[in-house]
Amino acid sequence: MESYHQMSALLFLIKKEFVCGENKFTGNIPVSLSNASRLQLIDFAKNDLTGTIPGENLGTLRSLVILNLNRNRLGSGKAGDLNFLKFLANCTSLEWLVLSKNQFGGELPVSMSNLSTTLTHLYLGTNSIHGSIPLGIGNLVNLALIVMENNYFSGSLPEEIGRLQKLNELYLANNSFSGPIPSSLGNMTSLTKLLLDDNRFVGNIPPSLGDGQHLLLVGLSSNNLTGTIPKEIFGLSSLSVSLNMSNNQLTGPLPSEVGLLVHLVELDLSRNNLSAEIPASLGSCIMLVRLHLEGNEFQGIIPQSLKSLRSLEEMDLSSNNLFGQIPEFLGNFRFLRHLNLSYNNFVGKMPEEGIFSNATGLSILGNPNLCGGSSKLHLPACLNIKPHSRGLLARKVVISVACALAIIIGMSCCIGARSIVKRPRSIPVSSRSYKDWKAGVSYSELVQSTDGFSTENLIGSGSFGFVYKGVVPGDGTLVAVKVLNLQQQGASKSFMDECKALRSVRHRNLLKIITACSSIDNQGQDFKSLVFEYMVNGSLEMWLHPRNDEHTQSKRLSLVQRLNIAIDVASALDYLHHRCETSIVHCDMKPNNVLLDEDMVAHVGDFGLARFLLEASNDPAQSQTISTGLKGSVGYIPPEYGMGGQVSILGDVYSFGILLLEMFTGRRPTDDMFKDGLSIHQFTAMAMPDHAIDIVDPLLLVECEDADVDGSPIQERRLVECSVSVMQIGLSCSATSLSERMLMDVVVNKLKTIRDSYLNLRGRG
Repeated sequence: MESYHQMSALLFLIKKEFVCGENKFTGNIPVSLSNASRLQLIDFAKNDLTGTIPGENLGTLRSLVILNLNRNRLGSGKAGDLNFLKFLANCTSLEWLVLSKNQFGGELPVSMSNLSTTLTHLYLGTNSIHGSIPLGIGNLVNLALIVMENNYFSGSLPEEIGRLQKLNELYLANNSFSGPIPSSLGNMTSLTKLLLDDNRFVGNIPPSLGDGQHLLLVGLSSNNLTGTIPKEIFGLSSLSVSLNMSNNQLTGPLPSEVGLLVHLVELDLSRNNLSAEIPASLGSCIMLVRLHLEGNEFQGIIPQSLKSLRSLEEMDLSSNNLFGQIPEFLGNFRFLRHLNLSYNNFVGKMPEEGIFSNATGLSILGNPNLCGGSSKLHLPACLNIKPHSRGLLARKVVISVACALAIIIGMSCCIGARSIVKRPRSIPVSSRSYKDWKAGVSYSELVQSTDGFSTENLIGSGSFGFVYKGVVPGDGTLVAVKVLNLQQQGASKSFMDECKALRSVRHRNLLKIITACSSIDNQGQDFKSLVFEYMVNGSLEMWLHPRNDEHTQSKRLSLVQRLNIAIDVASALDYLHHRCETSIVHCDMKPNNVLLDEDMVAHVGDFGLARFLLEASNDPAQSQTISTGLKGSVGYIPPEYGMGGQVSILGDVYSFGILLLEMFTGRRPTDDMFKDGLSIHQFTAMAMPDHAIDIVDPLLLVECEDADVDGSPIQERRLVECSVSVMQIGLSCSATSLSERMLMDVVVNKLKTIRDSYLNLRGRG
């Protein structure tokens, strides 16, 4: 009751807007709202309001444009809860009606079709509304968005809905709609997102959906749809987010036209009755990240054309009738983290590279004729497989012919060798390829590849040496050559530590070492060098703090890119801390040691200060055995190291927290402003959360200005909210107290949740 009186008192001060969202108001919506006749905006979202809506009073607000009651406990879950809608027909300026996530029950009254034709956004999702959608919904011709998901709607979707030709997004998932999908949906030529998942739709998918040339996302999963997939669907070149038809009863082949979806990120046709071979044209969908074809009746081999799908992170072909050998190229997919080939008829030797070396990300159950591969898979040796007699005979013939050819070739080689016995047997330096370099590289080859370690090829420097861009002469592959400055104290130990650390780790977000060189240079001095994969997009430092001549549009990191980079770095540290046989502490986490490849995937490098935690502990957060001096870079060194503390994974957590704050404020921890006891941690903490917009990297706010959507303030608010969530993680990680810091596996999950939530909100906004 106290909240009610507080709200009523506020009405005397209101002119056009009454914004009370995200508080703890309880009680009913005050009927005295009708006294503020000039109100245009009412926002009570995210409170704890209860009771019924005073529709008769709200109906007097002729100037009302936005009514936002999202996330309260309004309604009783019973019939009549929505009767107030008939009074809102008097609000002739109403554009936004937001009633999602309450307790409204009953049916949508027919009177809703009398709402003003100015209405553009209708939110009714996550309530307990049942019954059918009134036919009159077609009268609301200016609707751009309808959200009715997570209710109990039933009956057929009316054909009249096709009259809403300005509709951009239609969310009807998780209801009980039945009958066929109306073909009139094809009339909605402005539609970008269509979600009809988790209903009871029956019949064929209407080919008219192919007329929606702006569709980005189509969800038809978990219905009772039958028939073949219409080719017209695959003519939607606009489809770029997801096409999900899983958990239906679709039959026939996957049309070859699927190759037209060259921008599609997710294709899910799992758990249907699709048959025939996987079309080779699927290899044209080069942007695919998630491919799910499991639970069908596909036959034949995995097409070689799929080797073009290098962006795949998930691929599931399980429970089909596929056969033949598992292609080697799947092991080259650097981003692939989940591959399920179970319950097929694959035979022969398992590949061993990439995903095939990771038993946790791979499933091959139900393929009894596979052999070899990684020891983690516990498959029989290939020699133990006994083929059928006909196959055995064929193999014997092939082996006999091969042996004969080998003898002939060997004799020819011996004869030829006598004529060139004085020639050197080693491969000439200039012809050695990247593959040859993996077996070892000489000092002279490194000199040649870097043009004599010229300053033009110098791309970085650090405590223990310099990094040069090199070119492998044999095939032109770019590499990064780290040359140790052995005059610097500790450089030799750094070289050994880095070799030891990199020899024992393997992760997609760790910089991959190609080879090492320990030799003598032209002056007879010791020479030590490490050769790494070349990262074409340089370091995170270059992107966060570009030089004046680099401060261009191309050097601007978007919010999603920053989130992805943060997740990549956190995943690498999580691997080092928790997934290695012996935990490894990086000890020098900073933007200069985060390198970006051509796809802007982050790779953590420079393990010159890395330390192994040699003694096991029940608490992985505890430091172990090896003490340290001041290890790391100024600004990122955890305070306990400065006081003689021991190395621990929580030291890396602290450095990562500082890195996270730097990524989202755009300020180095060594900035001139941080003096007299003020640190980047304190600077961020003092601004949170009310003044977060004042400290967010200005380049992120430019992203809002560039957004080609209506209502950029909404976009800006979401961006700031997301940044606040990330910076709160940064503050937790960089806490002085070790007990307050998060472990990296928790950080990874939280960052992924923030990213997915932001992408979801941005997509629906």
